[in-house]
Amino acid sequence: EKFMDMTVAIDKLDKIGMEGVEKELTERGISNEAIEKIKNILTVKDLATLKTFFAESETGLKGIAELENFHRFFDTYEVKNELQFDITLARGLNYYTGCIFEVMAKDAKMGSIGGGGRYDDLTGVFGLKNMSGVGVSFGAERIYDIMEELNLFPNENLNQAKVLFMAHEEDTHLFGFQCVTQLRKAGVNADIYPEPAKYKKQIEYVLKRKFEYIAIVEAEDLAIQKVKLRNMNTKEQQILTVAEMVDFLKGV
Repeated sequence: EKFMDMTVAIDKLDKIGMEGVEKELTERGISNEAIEKIKNILTVKDLATLKTFFAESETGLKGIAELENFHRFFDTYEVKNELQFDITLARGLNYYTGCIFEVMAKDAKMGSIGGGGRYDDLTGVFGLKNMSGVGVSFGAERIYDIMEELNLFPNENLNQAKVLFMAHEEDTHLFGFQCVTQLRKAGVNADIYPEPAKYKKQIEYVLKRKFEYIAIVEAEDLAIQKVKLRNMNTKEQQILTVAEMVDFLKGV
């Protein structure tokens, strides 16, 4: 009957330490004898030792058997990451019905960057009965902080499109859209100004986003199915088909 009180307190172990957990367990009405048992169990590092603590507990031994079976499968599976058993891992949420886990970042000061576990009954709350599952969520802000700490962000913007298509009429804008689609299919990172507009407005956008090339689509080019490609640094301009543009942009 004190299971939730116990797990809520243990869940704070990395934040308030063992003394803080012991104090909270006392405040939640858990006896000193039980607290000593809990403290001893929380020092265990492996399943074999844990068996001695649960030798007289049918439920405890069943839990250990489940974890041993998990390792029989997982330990034969090649993974890039490291898996550690941690008896102190706890959840202050009661919808988990099996394994729980946390994701930690190596070589970083930050603690958990993700967590989850097995839940058999959670979907029933939302009307979908008898549907079990395993879920995990990640902390985007924590991952961002770790990437900054470990200098994992690239110096250049890899998502920056190499060329922006520009048009100021509906039909030329449509042709520009078709060209962009072909470039993307060929593996060239391309974009198009979202609507026909005056060139001054579009050029301001180009300069702000620092596009290397612009592709100007004009009415007289539709008949020959070509586009004016201009280098924004050198101002050099050439008239190319989409296929020629793909070859050129892949080479620069």
